[in-house]
Amino acid sequence: MADPSSYRPKPGQIPDSPGVYKFRDEHGRVIYVGKAKSLRQRLANYFQDLAGLHPRTRTMVTTAASVEWTVVSTEVEALQLEYSWIKEFDPRFNVKYRDDKSYPYLAVTLGEEFPRVQVMRGAKKKGVRYFGPYAHAWAIRETVDLLLRVFPVRTCSAGVFKRSAQIGRPCLLGYIGKCSAPCVGRVSPEEHRELAEEFCDFMAGRTGAHLRRLERGMQEAAEEMEYERAARLRDDIGALRRAMEKSAVVLADATDADLIALAEDELEAAVQIFHVRGGRVRGQRGWVTDKVEAVTTGDLVEHALQQLYGEEQGDAVPKEVLVPALPEPVEPVAQWLTQRRGSQVSLRIPQRGDKKDLMATVERNAQQALALHKTRRASDLTTRSRALEEIAQALDLDTVPLRIECFDISHLQGEDVVASMVVFEDGLARKSEYRRFQIKGFAGQDDVRAMHEVIGRRFRRYLHEKQKSGEWTEEPTEGVDGAGAAGVADATGPTAVADPAVDSDVDATDPTDRLTDEDGRPKRFAYPPQLVVVDGGAPQVAAARRAMDELGIDDVAVCGLAKRLEEVWLPGEDDPVVLPRSSEGLYLLQRVRDEAHRFAITYQRSKRGKRLKSSPLDAVPGLGETRRQALLKHFGSLKKLRAATVEEICQVPGVGRKTAETVAAALATAAPSAPAVNTATGEIIEDDGAPPAALSAERGQDR
Repeated sequence: MADPSSYRPKPGQIPDSPGVYKFRDEHGRVIYVGKAKSLRQRLANYFQDLAGLHPRTRTMVTTAASVEWTVVSTEVEALQLEYSWIKEFDPRFNVKYRDDKSYPYLAVTLGEEFPRVQVMRGAKKKGVRYFGPYAHAWAIRETVDLLLRVFPVRTCSAGVFKRSAQIGRPCLLGYIGKCSAPCVGRVSPEEHRELAEEFCDFMAGRTGAHLRRLERGMQEAAEEMEYERAARLRDDIGALRRAMEKSAVVLADATDADLIALAEDELEAAVQIFHVRGGRVRGQRGWVTDKVEAVTTGDLVEHALQQLYGEEQGDAVPKEVLVPALPEPVEPVAQWLTQRRGSQVSLRIPQRGDKKDLMATVERNAQQALALHKTRRASDLTTRSRALEEIAQALDLDTVPLRIECFDISHLQGEDVVASMVVFEDGLARKSEYRRFQIKGFAGQDDVRAMHEVIGRRFRRYLHEKQKSGEWTEEPTEGVDGAGAAGVADATGPTAVADPAVDSDVDATDPTDRLTDEDGRPKRFAYPPQLVVVDGGAPQVAAARRAMDELGIDDVAVCGLAKRLEEVWLPGEDDPVVLPRSSEGLYLLQRVRDEAHRFAITYQRSKRGKRLKSSPLDAVPGLGETRRQALLKHFGSLKKLRAATVEEICQVPGVGRKTAETVAAALATAAPSAPAVNTATGEIIEDDGAPPAALSAERGQDR
C-alpha cells in the first residue's frame, strides 16, 4: 500500500485551470481518471488526511503511485477528454456501465448501394441508421414484417442477393411482394434507396405523411373503381397502424426525449433509458455498474450520459434529456450534449405532468433491473457456495453457515415497534420460516433493547422446543432475563418451559403471524442457525450476543451489517471486518439484510394502518361491520354517537336495547380519538357531520 504523500505534487506545480488527471499504480497502469474545473483544488482533496477520505477513495489513493494531468481550455473539453481516456484505459476505479443484456437494434445499411433492413447487435457502424434498442429481436422482426408490404426494402444477406442476381430469379419475398427485388432489376438503385429512406422516416416517427398519402391513394383508386388496388392500399394502411400500435403514445405532444432513471444501493447501480420519439417509446435499454468510487446520483447520471452519447452525433442525441438528478456542475454537460447534437439540448429534471409520470415508470424498470441482477447472482449454485465460503472465512467460522437468520427492528418514531426474522438456507430465502414479532417488553424507541428482546425470545423458543423433544437434558443456569418478551422476568436456563412470550410473539389477529399450525400445535423453532445477522452495528451485535449468552447459546455465530459502509461487525471487536467490494459473501449478507428490512417495514406499516383505522366500535362484542356502518350513517359521526342516549341508539335499524347499552358503555369508557389532520395545510378537521367514508379516509392517512 503506497503512501499518498510519497507522490504528492507540490502545490505550485498544479495549475489552477480546467483539466483531466490520471492516477497510475506502481506498474504504470491507469487506475482512475477524473476531470476538474480547477485541477489544484480537486487534487488537493485527494491528499488530505486518509481518515477523512471515503473508503473507496482511500483505497484508490493508496493503490496509486503517481498522478499526472492535462490542462484544457474549457470544462466541456475536460468532459470529452475524460470520456476518451476512460474508454482507452478502462481504469479499475472508475464507474463503468455494463449492459445487462446485449440489446438488438433495427438497422438500415444506408451506406450500401442497395440498403438492407436487418437486426444488429454490438458496436455501431458507420453508414448504418439505427432504431431502438429493442427488448427482443422477435419484436423487431414482427415490426419489419408489417412494414415490408408498404416499404418492400431488401432484407436478404449479401450471399442471397448475389445468388438471386446470378440466376435472375428473386427469393420468396420478391414473389410475395415483400421485397422490391432490386437483385433482378425490378427497381433501380435510386428507387430502392427512396424506399429505404421512407422506411427510415416512418421508423423515426414521421408517420402522418405516409398514412395520408396512402389514404389519398385508396380514395382515388375507389373513385376510379380500381377496387383491388384500393383494397391493397387499405391493407397497407392497416399494417402501418398495427406497427404504430406496438409502441403506445406516452407523451401527447410528440416529444423527442430520452428519459434516464437510476436505482442504486451501496455497492451497485442500475440505469434504465427510455427512448421516446414522436411521443412513442421507440427503444429501451439498461446498464448495471459497480460503485467502485465515491459517487453521487448526479455523478452516476453524468457517467451514463457519457456512455450513452459519447459516440453519437446529430439526431441520435434528442432535443430533451430527462434525468433524476443533475450533474454538478450541469452547464458543461449541457454544452457537451448541445455540441454533439448540433443544436440546443435541454437537460433537466421533470417536475410535473406526463413526463414526470413516465419518469416514475422508468425508475420502476431500473429498480426491477437491479433486483433481477441481484437475483441472478444469488440463484447460481456455484456463486452461492462461494458466498457461503467467503462468509465462513471472513468471520472465522468452523463450517459454512448453511442456515442464516437475520433480524431487523422497524418503527415509526417509537410507535408500532416490530421486528422481523428472515431465514436463508443454502443461500436461498426460505420464506415459510420467516417470523414477525411485536416488541412487548417496553415502549418507545430503543433498537438495541428491542434487538436483545427479539433474539432472547427466538432462542428461548428454540430451547423450549429442544426440551419438548428431549434433546436438552442439562440443568438450568442461574440468571434472569431483564427484558422479558412480555415484561415478565423469565427463567433463562435451558429447561425454562413457562415463557409467557412463547405463544405471544406475534399479532394473533393476523393468521399469517400465528405461531400455531391448524391443529393448534405450535410451529417449531427447533432449527438453530449457524449464523445470526442483525441489521446494525456494534451496539446491536453486542445486544444479540448478550441475549444468547444469557440463555447459554454459545454455538451460534453473530455478526451485524451496518448500512452506511456495508461493514461487518463482530461481537467484542473494536474494528469491523471489511469484505471486498466484489465479494459474493458481502453480496449475500446484503441480500439477507435487505430482505429482513423489507419484511419488517411491511409488517410495521400494516400494524400502523390498522391502528390508524381503528375505532372504539371495533371492540364492542357482538357488533359487526354492518351495524357499525349503520350506526355511523345514522348519527353522521362518532362524536354524535358518543353523545347519544341509549334510546336514540335503539332507533337505528337492527340495534336492540342490549346492544345499544353495550355501545354506549364502550364509548363512555373509551378515550376520544385524536382529531383528523389535513396533512397539506395542518388544519384540524372536526369529525362532526363528516360522512363515515370521510372519517375512514382521514383516519387512514399516514401521520
